[in-house]
Amino acid sequence: MIGESVMKSFACGDVVPGCAASWVSTTDDEILVLVAQHAATAHGITTVTDELVASITDRIVTVS
Repeated sequence: MIGESVMKSFACGDVVPGCAASWVSTTDDEILVLVAQHAATAHGITTVTDELVASITDRIVTVS
């Protein structure tokens, strides 16, 4: 499938139970930037640790 982008998805509720936020993007890095912004505003998490990044990246899935 030439020219088609692989899309990635992450749901915050996979890490923070009860949170309904989710993102779809073409790269893990784009998702991590968006999730970091969300973590700060919605959950008060201003320090993104290596462990948190690992928890997020482990749960990013390919959707197409």
